[in-house]
Amino acid sequence: MSQLSFRSPLRRLLGTLLLCVAALSLAAQAQQPAPAPAPQTMIPASPQLAASSWILMDANSGEVLAEHNADERLPPASLTKLMTAYLVERELDRGNIAMEDMVTISEHAWRTGGSKMFVEVDTQVSIHDLLYGIIIQSGNDASVAVAEHLAGGERPFADLMNQHATRLGMHDTNFVNPTGLPDADHYSSARDMATLSRHIIDDYPEHYAIYAERYFTYNDIRQPNRNRLLWRDSSVDGLKTGHTNEAGYCLVASAERDGMRLISVVMGTDSEEARAQETQKLLSYGFRYYETLEVYDEGETIATPRIWGGEVDELRLGVAEALWATVPRSRNDGLNARLSLPDAINAPVAAGETLGTLQVVLGEEVVAERPLVALEPVEQGGLFKRLLDTIRQFISGFFS
Repeated sequence: MSQLSFRSPLRRLLGTLLLCVAALSLAAQAQQPAPAPAPQTMIPASPQLAASSWILMDANSGEVLAEHNADERLPPASLTKLMTAYLVERELDRGNIAMEDMVTISEHAWRTGGSKMFVEVDTQVSIHDLLYGIIIQSGNDASVAVAEHLAGGERPFADLMNQHATRLGMHDTNFVNPTGLPDADHYSSARDMATLSRHIIDDYPEHYAIYAERYFTYNDIRQPNRNRLLWRDSSVDGLKTGHTNEAGYCLVASAERDGMRLISVVMGTDSEEARAQETQKLLSYGFRYYETLEVYDEGETIATPRIWGGEVDELRLGVAEALWATVPRSRNDGLNARLSLPDAINAPVAAGETLGTLQVVLGEEVVAERPLVALEPVEQGGLFKRLLDTIRQFISGFFS
């Protein structure tokens, strides 16, 4: 009994002390500030420009970062010459013409109004000089000369322009001439011009350096590139200006910083200075708040699912072209990949055959999506291999 009466007061004392310690601990925790949430990139609304239409696009991923009336059909003025130059570059790439080829200048080309390269009638001018004259000097005479050389005239060349516009997915574009001189049926959109510019940069990179040239001299006449940003921003290396009374002042620009390339299109500003300043706003916004990541390289193995009845047991899947994603700056650690594959893949499989889908997600937002393709062909295995795989596939399906 005496032992019990001794322990009972001791237990009460220990209990009281524990309650006091717990109370002090809770009070200390209450005084400590709650941990701050992890910082996230704050992205403001895209800038509003003094222009009729505009778009800002990531050249690698194709992601649109800002736009306004981007699908509105507007007169493109000399932005038209981007397609004229693109077709010349295409013919050079295919070997149908060479830079050294000489073009005879017709009276019709010589008489074409507007901006000029100042070619002379009945003289011969190289494709090299005409291409430079189109891109840097915005020569209408040079544009007509190559149209006549490649297609026999402006109208058949415009037909070629429209066929390629359709091929490139330019849904709001129609050309009637290679110059951009006004015509009610001659129009394009900011989105289409950005699409065309991506192809100029990607399809024929060996010619893209021309667009960054500040001056070109022909016939002892030195003319400057009208893209003022080539002097103001060392990251800007293209592409083309345009102006008519109907179109206003337009500019397609591209710039690259730290591996990120942006394309901006601004249409319908009221001066040369305005188109440069409004373009600079778009480019600054894109580079400040976004970054481009190469998520998967062309030919990189992304998945190796089981293939049944083939010479091998695994099939390498990847993407046909490098996969880029545009994400807010400092958010790339949240990128994840989602794969959607068929329940079963059976041989034979051809290289390049689509066999699933890859989604790149940031949080719950899908930032890029591409088909998964076979990176190599897999032929059917021998009779015994196919029979064995049929049994294995049946057992696997039964238990699953």
